[in-house]
Amino acid sequence: MSTLRGADVIARTLARAGVTHLFSLSGNHVMSIYDAALDAGLEIVHTRHEGAAVHMADAWGRLTGEPGIVLLTGGPGHANGVGALYTALASESPLIALSGHAPLNELGMGSFQEMRQAEMAAPVVKEAWTAQCAENLADDIARALRSATAGRPGPVHVSLPVDLLDAKIPLPGGLHTDAASRGSLAFRAPPRELDDELVQRTRALLAVARRPLILAGPVMSNGRGSDIREALANALGIPVPCMESPRGLNDPALGALADVVSRADLVVLLGKRADFTLRFSQMPAFADSCRFVVIDPEASALERTLEVIGSARIALSAVADSIPAAQQICAAATTGLHDENWKNEVESAVRYRPPEWAQLDSGDGPLHPAEVGRAVQHFLQTCREPLFVSDGGEFGQWAQACIDAPTRIINGPAGSIGSAIPFALAATLARPQATVVATTGDGACGFHLLELETALRAGLAPIVVVGNDACWNAEHQIQIRTYGKARARYTELSPTRYDQVAVALGAHGELVTRASDLGPALERARASGRAALLNVMTQRVPAPVVRRS
Repeated sequence: MSTLRGADVIARTLARAGVTHLFSLSGNHVMSIYDAALDAGLEIVHTRHEGAAVHMADAWGRLTGEPGIVLLTGGPGHANGVGALYTALASESPLIALSGHAPLNELGMGSFQEMRQAEMAAPVVKEAWTAQCAENLADDIARALRSATAGRPGPVHVSLPVDLLDAKIPLPGGLHTDAASRGSLAFRAPPRELDDELVQRTRALLAVARRPLILAGPVMSNGRGSDIREALANALGIPVPCMESPRGLNDPALGALADVVSRADLVVLLGKRADFTLRFSQMPAFADSCRFVVIDPEASALERTLEVIGSARIALSAVADSIPAAQQICAAATTGLHDENWKNEVESAVRYRPPEWAQLDSGDGPLHPAEVGRAVQHFLQTCREPLFVSDGGEFGQWAQACIDAPTRIINGPAGSIGSAIPFALAATLARPQATVVATTGDGACGFHLLELETALRAGLAPIVVVGNDACWNAEHQIQIRTYGKARARYTELSPTRYDQVAVALGAHGELVTRASDLGPALERARASGRAALLNVMTQRVPAPVVRRS
């Protein structure tokens, strides 16, 4: 009688769902899945740290719209990856975190690396559970894929006990366990749309408003979501900024948006929570007379948002998925619903950057971060398909303010750091024709610098630009502002030659100390044809806050 291992069921179900790559770091509990992946045609990107594998799956999900799949071993391997799940959760990135797990028949007996894994992951994922039956493993995977993409996308965790992975499942009479032949598995939940009445009511409210805004959540930052957001703005003649930064209204990539938001008389929150990034939608960020339309994929999030804003200011609220709702509103729109004056005013504010930034000249000294941004922007404009990745921190905020590309991935609302290098690897894999440039501070690059070796093994060639001010500068600036320069302590780093580390790993590496040398260094990095790191010595300056007055 033919049989399948539980591990084969996992691999075949993923392949049937269209998965092509797993991001992973190997370990005892998941080696059967490594073996099964060979027959299922799944490629494994084998990383140097579990957190990096999660970040790669996160970036894959944001760029493709399909869940990134991360495969970790149990116990400490699982624990190493959990922290990175929060970045994916806040950024609304579809992701499945599969972790090996101690065998069910040894739980409570002190099994090797036994840990309550699902409970550990639960606070930073949409759902978390431990598989309980080998015959239901295909259903576990299908459920996870549906959950990750339903409503507000996000990460889902499933722990896979090793005895279920090794279990032999007979095929005759139980073909439902053979994921390769099971046609009834549903890998996506049906979208939740607005009913026609709510679409018309939303359109009517937008039509009578004088200064309306639509603020979109992170799910509309890339790919299909970005295209629909642009179409919505064009169809309505209404600005549709995307809010995906922990700086919120102070996001330097959105220029002086905060200067005009307070003048809006109607704001549609399209999958965007009224959280700290919007200053909880209260004065002075928003006018007290401003009314809100709240459309959210989650009933619980909608309820919290309504409570924060206050019922008196709510014009309409509904539960619906962001992208389908945007498509419906766009389809019902009358071209030229608004004149261009307000839209132009908002877009002008978003584009605004202080003119003195263009005049900054460091000469032979450490570069101002804005000079780095200028050079990278110029370089990306020479690329056929530019893709920009940014870490967080003070250098990251300068980079986001100065660099614009059709596609970008940032650290997201979680405000984490250290993800840029793994993000860049996954971006290069997902968009093989793109030129991927990642910016990161020297503190942040230390989290996953060794993933350059992963890039070399996988044949991936991102360009990493490190802003090196020998400091944890975000915290250093907090110390100066709050306690005074004399008490700014314990945030110093060494002016490390990260370029030499890159060269030692086999990558292209260069030290850049003058602004005039950065452009040629970027060209040499591209010409090298392999992963590259430019170690740019920069000034310690606080992150920008853009205002026109």
